[in-house]
Amino acid sequence: MPITKSEKIWMDGQLVDWDDATIHVLTHTLHYGSGVFEGVRAYQTPSGPAVFRLTDHINRLFDSAKIFLIDIPYAAEELVEATKLVVRANGLQSCYIRPLVYLGYGEMGLNPLPCPVNVSIAAWPWGTYLGDEGVQHGVRTKISSFTRHGPNTIPPAAKGTGMYINSSLAKVEALKAGYDEAILLSPSGHVSECTGENVFVVRDGRIVTPPVTAGALEGITQHTVLTIAADLGIECVVGNLLRSDLYLADEAFLTGTAAEVVPIRSVDDRELGEPGMITRKIQETYFAVVRGEVDRYKDWCEHVG
Repeated sequence: MPITKSEKIWMDGQLVDWDDATIHVLTHTLHYGSGVFEGVRAYQTPSGPAVFRLTDHINRLFDSAKIFLIDIPYAAEELVEATKLVVRANGLQSCYIRPLVYLGYGEMGLNPLPCPVNVSIAAWPWGTYLGDEGVQHGVRTKISSFTRHGPNTIPPAAKGTGMYINSSLAKVEALKAGYDEAILLSPSGHVSECTGENVFVVRDGRIVTPPVTAGALEGITQHTVLTIAADLGIECVVGNLLRSDLYLADEAFLTGTAAEVVPIRSVDDRELGEPGMITRKIQETYFAVVRGEVDRYKDWCEHVG
């Protein structure tokens, strides 16, 4: 989806104009992909704009950086406040937010350790990632011919910039074949995740979602949905799935900060049909939670002030 420009981007402690938020062509991360990032959303709530699970996202950013041996030159609390500042400075009631930690200009070569570490935070209005039709009626998916990288190839617990080449290859393959999204399998053949979302299967009233050991990112939206489902009295399991489990599912859906909660309508042309009762209940509750409408989860909505 095209980016809608906002006014300001936070770069290394300063708010700069959108068009001035530039980097040198020899920036290390541009060449080698050694960087980490987060995708975060702010929503309009009854008490004003609030960033959903902001501290959890920033903590995961630091965890990713630790895995990549990148020392972020700010405290987590500073980046939390910087994120709120960006939303306020742009006057946004709801938006997508992209914190990015990247290795800057000054060193070249495969050793990233001497490189300067830069941090930016951008925010802009962004609608439904997989489209309103997908949210309402579900998306068509295919199992990708590309395998999710193994845990000893690139650690899937990190949200690293360069590792998303794997996802892009799978996404383009799916789109060119006429599908909306791809599902990747792990090297062992288990269901891993979509190109940027966690996968959930519903069968016999129970929800199952793949673990990190299958190559799935430990998603914050995934955790949110598991928490909501448990509170609704729905049995939840984090466990391995085979592609046949997707084919035989009563319902299936995917989750992610960008995508939010989206039903899966079909997998490899095996029809699951319109979203089922459990998917709809999870979806409706999730949107109420992120908009600050459910008292039980209001602490997850961090107001920008």
